[in-house]
Amino acid sequence: MSEDKKGLIDRAEQVLLHTYNRYQIVLDHGEGVYLYDSEGKKYLDFYAGIAVYALGYNYPGLNETVKAQVDKLVHTSNYYYNRPAIEAAEKLTKAAGMDRVFFTNSGTEAIEGAIKTARKYAYNKDGKTDHEIIAMDHSFHGRSMGALSVTGNPHYQEAFKPLIGGVKFARFNDIESVKALITDKTCGIILEPVQGEGGIYPAEEGFLKELRAICDERDILLIFDEVQCGMGRTGTMFACQRYGVEPDVMAVAKALGCGLPVGAFLCKEKAAALVAGDHGSTYGGNPLVCAAAGKILDIFEQDHICDHVNEVGAYLYEKLEELKARHDSVTDHRGVGLMQGLEFAEPVGGIIQKAMDEGVILISAGTNTIRFLPPLIIEKRHVDEMIGILEKCIGK
Repeated sequence: MSEDKKGLIDRAEQVLLHTYNRYQIVLDHGEGVYLYDSEGKKYLDFYAGIAVYALGYNYPGLNETVKAQVDKLVHTSNYYYNRPAIEAAEKLTKAAGMDRVFFTNSGTEAIEGAIKTARKYAYNKDGKTDHEIIAMDHSFHGRSMGALSVTGNPHYQEAFKPLIGGVKFARFNDIESVKALITDKTCGIILEPVQGEGGIYPAEEGFLKELRAICDERDILLIFDEVQCGMGRTGTMFACQRYGVEPDVMAVAKALGCGLPVGAFLCKEKAAALVAGDHGSTYGGNPLVCAAAGKILDIFEQDHICDHVNEVGAYLYEKLEELKARHDSVTDHRGVGLMQGLEFAEPVGGIIQKAMDEGVILISAGTNTIRFLPPLIIEKRHVDEMIGILEKCIGK
């Protein structure tokens, strides 16, 4: 380890709260689908900042848009209108098939707004404050207290209890387990159409359609968390569109800003329960991040990003299936588009470190699953490059 890298890491450990076990590299810059560290080493990026950098690094037109907005107006607060927020809201609601949007700074904040929307919607109906939300086992929705409360993993929750009340957990893709929890107090059902942190588990079409029917029958809000699986990741603009099932409320973030901190929760008109004073955000929807989001949404449409994801995603699926067949240590392969997981019989931390040493950045989902979340602009040759290195690392 060079003095330069070691010195930077030592400085970081003196001042940053140690909430991450970081890899011992200092990333410096990116170009296309590659990252470079402070020593100039090149890495093929196959996790995109956890599904954030959907368009890779320095995508034509995006940086220019952000730079131009910096020189024009960065922040005003939500007491005033601004053109980038209006235009981004129009494009996002159209792409999602929703009616209203509230811009946030992160996916966790989008989930907080979705939870508040469901509770206010139910409160408007009966004036009561004892409503319940059904979430899913093995889900992940964020680390703030509300988002953590609907995250179906006790490991994340234990040290922070008591969390918000009125949350029950059903089994993902098990409609009977959902039905068993529904009462007259149920105001919302929240889930990821493709579970990310939980191990890359896609929802079954029948499960989502039955949830939609139940919510229609009982006047319950169906909430989809598309923070990781949305924005073209699965080959449609939002994962729920693969199933033909529309939510009442949707949370998005990550690739919406391609590196800039912007998220949003959207809702149908009937679910637009929040009014002046119910919710707010100092930075949410400021002109800078919304200029980026608007440009990103334009790029997705003009450059047919989802079509590309379907093509290269199918190729990645084929190559991972072939790799699975060659290695007994690989126990399962699942996912869709450019959101796939390879499960191993043992923890994958060692494989991920070896791959990094060889110049490929990967990430895990849980302990035993390697998660593949590359920039959506990767080509088949990048898949081949990654598979070649991964194969070597599995064999070591």
